[in-house]
Amino acid sequence: MVLDAAAANGVEVLLDLLHFGWPDFLDVFAENFVRSFEAFTYAIARYLRSRSDKIRMVAPVNEISFLSWAGGDKGCVNPYCNGRGHELKHQLIRAAARSSEVLLNELPGVRLISPEPVIHIVGNPEIPGDDVEAEKYRLAQYQAWDMLSGRLHPELGGKPEYLDILGANFYERNEWVHNTLKPLERSDSRYRPLHCILEEVWQRYRRPMFVSETGTEDGARAEWFNLICDEVLTAIDRGLPVHGICLYPILNHPGWEDDRHCYNGLFDYADEAGNRNVHWPLAHAIRKQQARLARFNQVTHESRQTRSPLPFSSSMEFRVPAAATFDDPFCA
Repeated sequence: MVLDAAAANGVEVLLDLLHFGWPDFLDVFAENFVRSFEAFTYAIARYLRSRSDKIRMVAPVNEISFLSWAGGDKGCVNPYCNGRGHELKHQLIRAAARSSEVLLNELPGVRLISPEPVIHIVGNPEIPGDDVEAEKYRLAQYQAWDMLSGRLHPELGGKPEYLDILGANFYERNEWVHNTLKPLERSDSRYRPLHCILEEVWQRYRRPMFVSETGTEDGARAEWFNLICDEVLTAIDRGLPVHGICLYPILNHPGWEDDRHCYNGLFDYADEAGNRNVHWPLAHAIRKQQARLARFNQVTHESRQTRSPLPFSSSMEFRVPAAATFDDPFCA
């Protein structure tokens, strides 16, 4: 049992209830899908209440925007549809809203996590007027959060209290030139640093956040992790409530589309004895950044600033009610 192993080793679990999959007997577009997910959430919540270790962090539905695009428009992940992205997004919002209500009622002190990709898109200079379309596409990244909070399409069931902790998923490929397959290079003057993206998210929602997914492959792993840490510390220095970084993945894995051996984690495949090779440049970077972040936390404590420590921790208990309005600030 994963939760037992986590409890035995002092690992805090951030539980994800729906991550790109559901039972084969359910049609995600059918009305009973939402009811089934609500019942599933209730069963999970009741089980979690029975445990002595308290699970305080739960993500009802992971990456609604990406799943709607990849599974509803592009047909490259479950449910493998085309032209049904908005329909799928609305259905997942309904399910997330029902699930959030159950969790808030059944698990005292629970924190709701809403992970979504954060992106930046610039227009293709070879296409007249493409900047306008690129900006519309860029702003669409906020649709899921807007719907979950009830700001957009409130008939789907969203409420402000369902938008609690924002998870920002960010990779190298999250910035690109519109109408091309070209990523936006960091050397390009139009590239937007992550701390600027996080600042826009904060100005829009006034919710605590963390980098819920980030990473890259091969020899760039340590460099990318150091860059993200620099960006997060810059964001914190600007007063943004960024509470952690989740490195994805920890274990190398087969490619989604081609089963290739992806060298993107901290540990490689296990050998016959269960041993795994470590990617030491990334391991050294993590150790270095842990010490750096610890010093930063000590400085902020000594200067009596009100920012919370960077990592999540079971002992933090920084639970506060979600703001009742969209411009209420979060105070740690």
